Amino acid sequence: MPKISVEIPQELLDDLDAHVGDDGKYVNRSDAIRASIRKNLDILDEIDARHNRLETEE
Repeated sequence: MPKISVEIPQELLDDLDAHVGDDGKYVNRSDAIRASIRKNLDILDEIDARHNRLETEE
Protein backbone atom coordinates (compact mmCIF):
# COMPACT_ATOMS: atom_id res chain seq x y z
CA MET A 1 0.00 0.00 0.00
CA PRO A 2 1.50 3.35 -1.01
CA LYS A 3 2.33 5.88 1.67
CA ILE A 4 1.57 9.56 1.35
CA SER A 5 2.30 12.59 3.47
CA VAL A 6 -0.11 15.44 4.15
CA GLU A 7 0.01 18.60 6.17
CA ILE A 8 -3.09 19.43 8.19
CA PRO A 9 -3.85 22.07 10.80
CA GLN A 10 -3.28 21.04 14.43
CA GLU A 11 -6.96 21.62 15.26
CA LEU A 12 -8.01 19.11 12.59
CA LEU A 13 -5.44 16.59 13.81
CA ASP A 14 -6.71 17.00 17.38
CA ASP A 15 -10.27 16.35 16.20
CA LEU A 16 -9.11 13.28 14.30
CA ASP A 17 -7.18 11.95 17.29
CA ALA A 18 -10.33 12.22 19.43
CA HIS A 19 -11.74 9.37 17.31
CA VAL A 20 -8.63 7.18 17.36
CA GLY A 21 -7.42 4.69 19.95
CA ASP A 22 -8.93 2.42 22.56
CA ASP A 23 -11.88 4.72 23.24
CA GLY A 24 -12.32 5.82 19.62
CA LYS A 25 -13.95 4.47 16.53
CA TYR A 26 -10.67 3.87 14.68
CA VAL A 27 -7.61 1.83 15.60
CA ASN A 28 -5.16 4.37 14.22
CA ARG A 29 -4.90 7.57 12.20
CA SER A 30 -4.41 5.71 8.94
CA ASP A 31 -7.69 3.82 9.37
CA ALA A 32 -9.50 7.05 10.19
CA ILE A 33 -8.06 8.87 7.19
CA ARG A 34 -8.82 5.99 4.79
CA ALA A 35 -12.42 5.87 6.04
CA SER A 36 -12.74 9.64 5.63
CA ILE A 37 -11.40 9.52 2.08
CA ARG A 38 -13.78 6.69 1.17
CA LYS A 39 -16.74 8.60 2.61
CA ASN A 40 -15.76 11.78 0.79
CA LEU A 41 -15.41 9.93 -2.52
CA ASP A 42 -18.84 8.33 -2.01
CA ILE A 43 -20.34 11.77 -1.43
CA LEU A 44 -18.66 13.14 -4.56
CA ASP A 45 -19.97 10.18 -6.59
CA GLU A 46 -23.50 10.85 -5.30
CA ILE A 47 -23.23 14.51 -6.31
CA ASP A 48 -21.89 13.56 -9.74
CA ALA A 49 -24.74 11.06 -10.20
CA ARG A 50 -27.34 13.72 -9.39
CA HIS A 51 -25.79 15.98 -12.01
CA ASN A 52 -25.36 13.19 -14.59
CA ARG A 53 -21.58 13.55 -14.50
CA LEU A 54 -20.66 9.91 -13.89
CA GLU A 55 -18.76 8.19 -16.67
CA THR A 56 -20.46 5.10 -18.00
CA GLU A 57 -18.57 2.01 -19.06
CA GLU A 58 -19.38 0.65 -22.51
